[in-house]
Amino acid sequence: MDPLMMAVAAGMRSRMEALEMLANNLANATTAGFKLDRESYSLYVAPEALDPALAGEAPMPSLLPVIERHWTDFRQAPLVATGNPTDLAISGPGFFVVEGPSGPLYTRNGAFRWSADGVLVTSEGYAVRAAGGARIRATGQGAFEVSPEGVLRQGGQVLGRLEIVRFAAPERLEKVGHSYFRSAEAPAPASGFVIEQGKLENSNVSAPESAVRLIAVLRQFEMLQRAAMLGSEMNRRAVEELARVNP
Repeated sequence: MDPLMMAVAAGMRSRMEALEMLANNLANATTAGFKLDRESYSLYVAPEALDPALAGEAPMPSLLPVIERHWTDFRQAPLVATGNPTDLAISGPGFFVVEGPSGPLYTRNGAFRWSADGVLVTSEGYAVRAAGGARIRATGQGAFEVSPEGVLRQGGQVLGRLEIVRFAAPERLEKVGHSYFRSAEAPAPASGFVIEQGKLENSNVSAPESAVRLIAVLRQFEMLQRAAMLGSEMNRRAVEELARVNP
C-alpha cells in the first residue's frame, strides 16, 4: 500500500473509533451519573523512520494519525430533583460503592431502591455498601432520611453511613457499563462532599455539543473516503499509463 493510502486508512480508522465513542456518549446523554468519554490524538511513528540505516531509501509512511487513548471526563453534572427518598446524589467529589458480581464497583448514579428483603440496592440489584462494607437494611418503620454527611436513618434509627470513596488517579478507573467503574487500586474515604436526598446527578454529556462533534467527524470520514477513491483512481491510471508506455 502506498503512503497516501496508508495515511488515509489510518485517518479513517481513528475517525471510526471517534464515531463509536461519540455515539455511546449521545446514547447516554440522559443516563444518571454517566461520565462522557473523550479522546486524545497522537501520531504513530514507524520504526523505519527512526532507523538511520534506511536514510535515503524510498519514502515510507512514517507518521500516521491514531487515537492515543480514551479518557473519561469526571466533571460533575447538574443535580435534578426526583422526589424519591431513595434517590441520592453526591454534590462534590466521591463515588458510591456497591457490591458488583465480581467485586466492588463505583458509581455516581444514586438511583437506589429497596429490594424485596429490605436491602438498599441499585437498579441492577447490587447492594449499596455502608462504611465498613456492611449492607444497608431497612427497619420497615418510619420515613427514610439521609443526612448531608451520608448518615442513613429510618424512623429515627441509624441504619449506617454511606461509604463514599475517592481515587488518587480517577483516570485509571475502568468503565464496566451502566455508569459503573472498576478499579485495581484501593480507594480512600472521600471528604468535602454533600449527599442530597431526593435528587440524581444527570449525565455530564452535552447532547448539542456531542451532536455537532459527531457531524464534524462524519464529514471528516467522508473526506477521507473521497481521498481514498482519488488515490485508487490515481494508481489505476498510473498502471494503465505504464502499460501503454511499456507494451
